[in-house]
Amino acid sequence: MTGLVIKNTGFWYTVLLKDGATIDCKVKGNFRLKGIRSTNPVAVGDVVEVSVPDTEIPHDACIQAKGEGRRKGDMRRDDAAWITDIHDRRNYIIRKASNLSKQSSIIAANVDQAMLIVTINYPETSTTFIDRFIASAEAYRVPVVLVFNKVDLLNDEERHYLSMMCELYNTIGYETVQVSALDGTGIEQLRSMLKGRITLFSGNSGVGKSTLINSLVPGVNLRTAEISDAHNQGMHTTTFSEMIPLGNDNGNGYIIDTPGIRGFGTFDIEREELTSYFKEIFHFSKDCRFSNCTHTHEPGCAVLKALEEHYISQSRYQSYLSMLEDKDDGKYRAAF
Repeated sequence: MTGLVIKNTGFWYTVLLKDGATIDCKVKGNFRLKGIRSTNPVAVGDVVEVSVPDTEIPHDACIQAKGEGRRKGDMRRDDAAWITDIHDRRNYIIRKASNLSKQSSIIAANVDQAMLIVTINYPETSTTFIDRFIASAEAYRVPVVLVFNKVDLLNDEERHYLSMMCELYNTIGYETVQVSALDGTGIEQLRSMLKGRITLFSGNSGVGKSTLINSLVPGVNLRTAEISDAHNQGMHTTTFSEMIPLGNDNGNGYIIDTPGIRGFGTFDIEREELTSYFKEIFHFSKDCRFSNCTHTHEPGCAVLKALEEHYISQSRYQSYLSMLEDKDDGKYRAAF
């Protein structure tokens, strides 16, 4: 049977079948023999083939225990099926599983867009994190929208910085939205952008993803937590990835909620390809004297000239250099 992976807890995958039933599944070990060097060879958003055990519970007899949140027709976990195959993905978002790991972590698959939830403060999202996420999304053909949350908390200086950030990324070609989950700023605009689409929500811990989703999807009631006063960092409240339906009123779209992440190590991006994932750097690189220019020291480098003339921002260029250094230091190796 064919189904859609709607939840991944790390050990179990919940698959939604065409008839509306859900099945708890495990992954066949042979996935790890196919060169998929990932901590999660199956991701939320994947279309998969499921092998159902002979002990399937009849639809008219399967009534779940109170508190399990399941419906008639769902499978019990002790009768778990197996995921036997993954359909080809049209795209996905991937990151390093950890700083020096040789494995990747697939955040989500088959998405229409990714919304990176960022904050100017409480906590502060670094431009390096933003640029690494964007570059990875560009590599796998996923459109990105930058959602600046908690704008209600900002003072005048922080609002000025927010305005400059939005202008920078708008000029490059990325859509930005300013929102507040608490006072409702930008929520309706954001909701309209979600209609009929599968949207990945990602960002640092503490940027307010869960609170934002609670505002967009009444009744979902995701757990939230305050950020650390000592370190101005968020604490994990989402511990697994899940696809949340927006309902008929929102065009039957989905939000893929994911655990907060503190760093974004890029994966399987070759040094020679990196320039093309920074739109403005790629634009000027066409005029470099050397076709293999790294844009770091070469004579006749059009990128360095554009940097001096402020056509390329210093923050974006530093993000580009940090990703080059990943390759130079040998921290990350290619996927296959």
